[in-house]
Amino acid sequence: MRIYYISFHYLVKKTITVLLVILAAFLAFKIIQYNLFKPAVSNFQPIYQGSARQKKIALTCNVVWGEEYIPQMLDILKKKNVKMTFFMGGKWVRDFPDLTKEIARFHELGNHSYSHPHPTFITKAENINEIKKTEQAVYETTNIITRLYAPPYGEFNKTVLEAAGESGYKTILWSIDTRDWQRPSPDVIVRRVIDKAHNGAIVLLHPTEPTVKALPVLIERLEKMGYRLTTVSEVLGIR
Repeated sequence: MRIYYISFHYLVKKTITVLLVILAAFLAFKIIQYNLFKPAVSNFQPIYQGSARQKKIALTCNVVWGEEYIPQMLDILKKKNVKMTFFMGGKWVRDFPDLTKEIARFHELGNHSYSHPHPTFITKAENINEIKKTEQAVYETTNIITRLYAPPYGEFNKTVLEAAGESGYKTILWSIDTRDWQRPSPDVIVRRVIDKAHNGAIVLLHPTEPTVKALPVLIERLEKMGYRLTTVSEVLGIR
């Protein structure tokens, strides 16, 4: 009987130990998951839209690919006399300096990191490096110092917000997402914006073929609704 008792006691103790290890691993995983994916409280907060008191909308374009469509976008914007904000990928700026200069002649430039990493998966120092490398690339190409930061994939947490804020940047997101990177039809892109249009809206676009086709229609429709299309800085009232 004593041998049976010792074996049973050992089994219970071993089972409890295993369960505690599993519980500790699960809690550690949840803590890591929380820190990586849940936006944390920070003194620096993301901006989704501008003032609701003025009938203005900012069109934005994240530029890390799609160089073949940029000239067409610029032509349309010039004909329509519309300025917008282009968030530039630093590596793209290095690869296409002439196109970057063309954009900068009429439009506002923002910062969209250098290599387009998932910013919540890298350290604050690495985030700052991504921002500063892009800032340097844009400045050396255009003599413009960027001060607006659009984090890649729209991802952020406390680390990302602090990296941007401590680098002298406002973190810019959007209030209307066209999801044009999925390449829907131009009509879908237009409808996604028109249906949600509001004062101070920030609209997210990318340089795609359907976006180019949608752009003139989108501009005309918004202007008929009484909106003035301008830059992020202007809808935020910082310029």
